[in-house]
Amino acid sequence: MAKTKKRKLKLPLAYKPLGFAMSWASGAIAGFAFRKTWMALRHEEDAPDALDQERGWGEILLAAAVQGALFAVVRSAVDRTGAKAIERSTGVWPASDKGDRD
Repeated sequence: MAKTKKRKLKLPLAYKPLGFAMSWASGAIAGFAFRKTWMALRHEEDAPDALDQERGWGEILLAAAVQGALFAVVRSAVDRTGAKAIERSTGVWPASDKGDRD
C-alpha cells in the first residue's frame, strides 16, 4: 500500500507537463469551435470583443457567453480524456484524492 500511495504522489507532478500541453490544445480547439459557432449563429467571421465600439451590449455579451461555455466544455472534455488515458495506462488517477487536500 505504501508503494501505491507513493506512486499517487509522484504521478500528479509527472502529469503536469502533459496537462499543460493538453490545456494549450484545448484552448486552440475551443477557439476554432467558437469561430465556427459564431459563423453559424451570426454569419460573421469576426466575433465582437468588449472594446468593439460598433457592437451593442447584447451582441458582445452573447459572444462572451458562447465563447466561455465552449471553452469550459472543450477544456473539461480534454482534461477528462487525458485523465482517463493516464488511468488506463498507469492504473492511477492523475489528481490527488479530494480527501487528501490541505
